[in-house]
Amino acid sequence: MASKTVRLTTAEAIVRFLIAQRTIVDGTEVPLFPGVYGIFGHGNVTSLGHSLEMHRDEIPVWRGQNEQGMGLAATAFAKAMRRQQIMVCTSSIGPGATNMVTAAGVAMSNRLPVLFIAGDSFVSRLPDPVLQQVEHFGMPSITVNDSFQPVTRFWDRITHPAQVLSSLPQAVSTMLDPGDCGPAFIGLPQDVAADAYDYPEAFFAVTVHERARPRPDRGQLARAVEVLRSAKRPVIIAGGGVHYSLAETELADFAEKHGIPVVETVAGKSSLLASHPRYAGAIGVTGADAANQVVSAADVVLAVGSRLEDFTTGSWTLFADDTRIIGVNATRFDANKHRSFPVVADAREALIEMSAALGEWTTGDEWTEQTGVWRGELSEFVASRTTDDGVWPPSYGQLVGLVHESATAEDYVLTAAGGLPGELNINWMAKGIATFDCEYGYSCMGYETSGAWGAAMARRTGQVYSMVGDGSYMMMNSDVYASVLSGHKMILVVCDNEGYAVIERLQRNQGGASYNNMLADSNGTGTDARVNFAAHAAAMGAVTYEVHSLAEFADALASARKDTRTAVIVTKVRANDFTEGGAFWQVGVPEVSDRPGVVAARTRMDEGLRGRRQGI
Repeated sequence: MASKTVRLTTAEAIVRFLIAQRTIVDGTEVPLFPGVYGIFGHGNVTSLGHSLEMHRDEIPVWRGQNEQGMGLAATAFAKAMRRQQIMVCTSSIGPGATNMVTAAGVAMSNRLPVLFIAGDSFVSRLPDPVLQQVEHFGMPSITVNDSFQPVTRFWDRITHPAQVLSSLPQAVSTMLDPGDCGPAFIGLPQDVAADAYDYPEAFFAVTVHERARPRPDRGQLARAVEVLRSAKRPVIIAGGGVHYSLAETELADFAEKHGIPVVETVAGKSSLLASHPRYAGAIGVTGADAANQVVSAADVVLAVGSRLEDFTTGSWTLFADDTRIIGVNATRFDANKHRSFPVVADAREALIEMSAALGEWTTGDEWTEQTGVWRGELSEFVASRTTDDGVWPPSYGQLVGLVHESATAEDYVLTAAGGLPGELNINWMAKGIATFDCEYGYSCMGYETSGAWGAAMARRTGQVYSMVGDGSYMMMNSDVYASVLSGHKMILVVCDNEGYAVIERLQRNQGGASYNNMLADSNGTGTDARVNFAAHAAAMGAVTYEVHSLAEFADALASARKDTRTAVIVTKVRANDFTEGGAFWQVGVPEVSDRPGVVAARTRMDEGLRGRRQGI
């Protein structure tokens, strides 16, 4: 007996399929795709846009101001939801599509699910070249949408309506896979989007997806336990995978039971409360010296859910060459890095089974006491950086301290590029689990504003704070208006240092002259012109505050909590008062130069590399 079918356009089939996908969050069944960020153009408005409008009550569309901003908001939404729900981003072909490529790179680097659907040129090619089409003379099947291939886990162009029957389920399974998770892309040519097909009704049956939790291989688990049992000075590195596995409770229990200190990566921060007795701080280039001492002294590193990027490892100088690494990761590629003993598994399940196999084993008192000393040094250091010294403008650390004082355990703090990641990574002591997002996988300027909009959409309790530099604000500020328009409140703290100060710092620290980073040393005749950030944000509908003392800043934070719409607090900040990290970082310093400072910097760089861990 033939299955029942329903005749639909390709665009309508896509929308109905997305609506039928469900998942479980906190014990409640909810949509897997709770909404769409969309900017319509001629390539997606007449078919996909029409279908989305027809189903506006089932899958709402949120109007973006910039396609890149939509993608960044979707990425931050996925992070705040710990990969449990996925937002869709849709644009027309041409600049709308290519604007989303950067956001796809952010999601790809951070292993976060976003579904990008972009219009495409006609499969028939009869109207070619169409508006916004970039022609490749020798390869007519290529469009600008091919540029998504390096920055997505799944990529497809639908050239026949029937193809969605196989493509969409594969896209969903990729985005939900704990090891392959990342963004997916669907190219939707204008003619195919409008074409009709007899789809089986079963394709649109409600499907409830449950989190996959691959268990560790017994042999890999046994080797990891053997290595841990032999350790005298073990340390746990908590990465973003702890959050995505919802393994925070198991991490805390494991660390407490077995007496192992925990340091966190940027992505893993707030996987352990700062008040936990085994918390040892943030690791790496944007981490604290005290936390990095723990790692440098360790003989065994248990890396849980970390991709071990250079800011985490100090370009692999934090780890002694004989330090043994156990790589617990759902992604095989990450679990096997740098001669690790791999445990390819879900973080929660791996910690549970590893703890059971370890039994009552625990580290010695000497290591516990030493890490306690370093933890005390960390607390003293943070206090010194966040205390008011009576000088205006303030340091970044002092601003972070007041935001932290204002925040509750339910609030969420977010930042991205520039100097603020180091300030927050070191000085922010997490009060709540999974309440921190620093986008440092791709270090994308502008994420601070757009990402805060997405996080505010995801969070059901508390405030969303975002700290942004003046440079990042200028790159992607239109989502201040998006948050006001959509009613998703955030508190944006604009830290004005009059330039790209952290890159200017790197420029000078490596022997170069300050050039083209600070407004004062950039070319042009308008170097004395300054942006009125408060007036600008007010013009987009935000409640704004411009402060001139830390007391005014504290008052503004208190008032912003009471505001019913997005609030923007503008403050000056010292351009060259950064919280020092505690790790080496390799950058490309010229081997020869006429500047003595550059020659000296190259010598320091070469000396620093002598301590690099060998092998990959």
